[in-house]
Amino acid sequence: MNVPSEERYYPTYGEALAAHAANRPDQVALRYGERTTTYRDYDRHATQIAHGFAALGLEKGDRVAYFGKNSDHAVELALGAARAGMVFVPIIWRLAPAEVDFIMRDSGGAVLFREDEFESVAFDGRIVSMEREFEAWRDAQPDTPVETAVDAQDGLLQLYTSGTTGLPKGVVLSHHNGTHLRPLMREHGIYWYCADPGDSVILAMPYGHIAGVGTAMGAVLGGQELIIHREFDPVQLIEDVQEHCVKWLFLVPAAIRLLLAHPAAENADFSSVKGLTYGASPIPLDLLKQGVERLKCDFAQLYGLTETFGTVVSLPPEDHRPENVAGREQVMKSAGKPLPGTEIAILDEELNPLPPGEIGEVAIRSDSVMLGYWNRPEENEKALIEGGWFRTGDAGIVDEEGYLYIQDRIKDMIITGGENVYPAEVESAIFGHPDIADIAIIGVPDEKWGEAVKAVIVRREGSDLDEAGVIAHARERIAGFKCPKTVDFVDALPRNPSGKILRRELRAPYWEGQERQVS
Repeated sequence: MNVPSEERYYPTYGEALAAHAANRPDQVALRYGERTTTYRDYDRHATQIAHGFAALGLEKGDRVAYFGKNSDHAVELALGAARAGMVFVPIIWRLAPAEVDFIMRDSGGAVLFREDEFESVAFDGRIVSMEREFEAWRDAQPDTPVETAVDAQDGLLQLYTSGTTGLPKGVVLSHHNGTHLRPLMREHGIYWYCADPGDSVILAMPYGHIAGVGTAMGAVLGGQELIIHREFDPVQLIEDVQEHCVKWLFLVPAAIRLLLAHPAAENADFSSVKGLTYGASPIPLDLLKQGVERLKCDFAQLYGLTETFGTVVSLPPEDHRPENVAGREQVMKSAGKPLPGTEIAILDEELNPLPPGEIGEVAIRSDSVMLGYWNRPEENEKALIEGGWFRTGDAGIVDEEGYLYIQDRIKDMIITGGENVYPAEVESAIFGHPDIADIAIIGVPDEKWGEAVKAVIVRREGSDLDEAGVIAHARERIAGFKCPKTVDFVDALPRNPSGKILRRELRAPYWEGQERQVS
């Protein structure tokens, strides 16, 4: 395997941290505001935290939860849990107290590390205040080696799905789910997936989402400097890019849109940035083009799910360059091709494979696939099927060249007059209108067609765009049955912490009183 000696395979994240502490002890590992932590101290803190868990009566395999925004201490908690053989449960801070209560009860978490900002979130067990207790608790622990044996197949993270329908499920991910890809990526020269040791990376996405905690875990695996933002702020991101010569960014499409729209971005110097990876929700083609033109760095799309520890398919930088996609621009709408060690298949309703060009459910086979849903045997039976395949719930197409095109979540598909319409496709077609700042497509009841396509739009400031203008714009770009029949204008669209549109919330008023959510 053509991997530099420093880039050997680390089966567990604790081993990776120890190796970087030995190889680059004085390099900054974590930067949070004015506070910096070297790899030497990062490694020591993880060991102390592991001992601290034991002092609280926890054992290998127990769940340790965190509720708060992004911080260096939250990142250290995850590595302490990894070293102790425990499972870290970061909870999205935007969740309501009742939702947090469900997660704590479902996970069996024995201790909750909580920021004081969220004191309204209660828990019957032990609570540790991140502001008032954490550092004193951590620093009181010994830094002698932790004797717990941790295996690559042991649980590492338990992330809860966003719960856009029904109760959230706990996705259990192992060390190996996250560590196995890096040497493969290095071997195949996929540089945008694995930054070099010492490169600076910004963590701006929510820590309770795989896009956030995955960025943090990837940085320790690769020996990078992780610059941690409490939450996404385009001004802070621009300032840190310029001050710390940031080389790599991961942003969801909603954050890219906010970044490009901010006045501070107009004259900002992004020249240090080698690459921007994006994912977690569909991106309109016009927005993608704007980003490529403005940032002038390598763009790569990452497709994956919480259940696959993030990325399993990628659209590389060469497929974002105008000179390479001339005459085949549609490839920029794809998720890309499977990463090494990953297989994809498109399945029909009977779980039979479909040929190229036909829409079905995307299935993944990879070492990245989760251990399973926590205490959900029926859900596991549905999702983890014969042959080692995982059913994603996404609808997609694979073309003759092997590119995967995600149409939408299967449950979001609109059936109008017997035709299938995928909201993401319609959104991408309409988004390029200069008077549209944001858009969501939903299905609403229709006596004639069963469902009708509706656009919910946020106008750009000062625009007087009307329904007729939106529909006319759509008709120039997509088939008539896919075009919105009606348009509503709103001030903002509801999104979850990862930037995905909450279509259920948008749909609810129109389907009130209906026996089913489809007609």
